[in-house]
Amino acid sequence: MSETRLKIGITQGDTNGIGWEVILKTFADQRMAELCTPVIYGSPIAAEYYRSTIEELENIQFNICQSAREAKRGRVNLVACGGENLKVEPGKLSQEAGKAAVEALVKATEELKAGEIDAVVTAPIDKESVQSESFRYTGHTEFFAAALGGEPMMIMCSDRLRVGLVTIHIPVSEVSAAISREKIVARLRQLHESLVQDFGIVAPRIAVLALNPHAGDGGLLGVEEQETIKPAIVEAYENGILAFGPFAADGLFANGGYMKYDAVLAMYHDQGLTPFKTLSPDGVNFTASLSHVRTSPDHGVAYDIAGQDKADPQSMRNAVYAAIDIVGRRRAWQEWTSNPLQRFERDKGRDVNVKDLPQTEPEE
Repeated sequence: MSETRLKIGITQGDTNGIGWEVILKTFADQRMAELCTPVIYGSPIAAEYYRSTIEELENIQFNICQSAREAKRGRVNLVACGGENLKVEPGKLSQEAGKAAVEALVKATEELKAGEIDAVVTAPIDKESVQSESFRYTGHTEFFAAALGGEPMMIMCSDRLRVGLVTIHIPVSEVSAAISREKIVARLRQLHESLVQDFGIVAPRIAVLALNPHAGDGGLLGVEEQETIKPAIVEAYENGILAFGPFAADGLFANGGYMKYDAVLAMYHDQGLTPFKTLSPDGVNFTASLSHVRTSPDHGVAYDIAGQDKADPQSMRNAVYAAIDIVGRRRAWQEWTSNPLQRFERDKGRDVNVKDLPQTEPEE
């Protein structure tokens, strides 16, 4: 472990939200710095403000540095960025706090791409305050899609449940038009690959949710199930993905049917996240299908309790755990599959008959 300890970047998020509180509470436990080398990207002003307001955090000592290259193992490292002359106002939406959040996020992403850190964990941002001419994204997921390239998939995960989404941050009125057979098949493929490579599940089973109440009731309440979702499930199944459904969302979660599957694919944001957050209040948001690992706690900025020492750090702590685990599994998978036997060698080995093997006399 000492030779392979990962550097995990943590972005400060909105400096007026609960981001700094859950970060500091997470790394107040010195054992966290034994699991990884934490590199926090954020404002020293904000760090000092929140450290001084919570008694149990006063003993945290930062190693202030300019880059993760200077990070020290066994220490809580702080890359100074995001708010040089910051005014911290807990619970208040402000453009200054949004700008500080973006600056920290951009710095961490640059170092992630450069290989200076192994994964990034993002504290929550306010989607309104971060908007500017240079930042026009509806969330972290869309930002990382642009920064890292590719088509990301949002997966909410916990020890109890994993939920993937077909559509992410779009209005509910646009969901029906946004789903198609091709998109659902692609999402099933992404979810399957992530379950295998990132979560270590050999043959994952995926439950697919319907779009309409009662799974459309045979077309009485909508035709998406018959015309789009079911054909997509059949196509994915025929291509080796163990997908089942479509299931009515209320029934699958209410009667515990989701526990029979390794993951659930939801058609839209609230359809998946409402039951997930109810069943797993300390879950993690994982951005799958990208070249680098990004996780985050499953909560928002929580302005209503910011600066009051009420924020629970467990979801942030779990996000750090998840980042460490996923990087490890992904690297192991890449190593295992980097030099596979060529097809004809596998086939030849499978077809060998005992009578065709060279016969030798047994030793006396």
